Amino acid sequence: MSLEQVEQWIREIPPITRTYMIGAVLTTAACALDLVSPFSLYFSATLIFNKGQFWRLMSNFFFFGASFSLDFLFHMFFLVRYSKQLEENAFRGKTADFFYFLLFGATLMTLLAPFMQLNFLGSSLTFMMVYLWGRRNPYSRMNFLGLFPFTAPYLPWVLLSFSVVLGNNGTVDLL
Repeated sequence: MSLEQVEQWIREIPPITRTYMIGAVLTTAACALDLVSPFSLYFSATLIFNKGQFWRLMSNFFFFGASFSLDFLFHMFFLVRYSKQLEENAFRGKTADFFYFLLFGATLMTLLAPFMQLNFLGSSLTFMMVYLWGRRNPYSRMNFLGLFPFTAPYLPWVLLSFSVVLGNNGTVDLL
């Protein structure tokens, strides 16, 4: 795949999805190269309001890990696939509405995060988009690992179950 093909692929992604994806990739690259520490990105109400570190309100949504791991690739796949489909279909011609949908979801997650002791909310925001896509496409047939057929509304629950089986904290996805 040439650089021109990659550039063309990126240009075909709708603007909100593209911006979020590029922000997540750049944040991960900065952490992987030790230019930025994850400790300067995580959500902390104390640091935000007592120390004036307001960037933490946004930066925690762009962090999907300190390296380009398999977990990062899965999150980027789900982010690009389902966010792109929402932005192109459910929110076609309504870029501002899609932005406000994400802003509203991010605000609610930010308000709940201190009570659930969550520091990074990017996975939760991605999961929110997967959930909405599943609800808006109730008849789409899917399968998990080619073994378990199900319809799209069950996709978030299948992913949550898989995440828990892999030993991850299900609270992040439930938020």
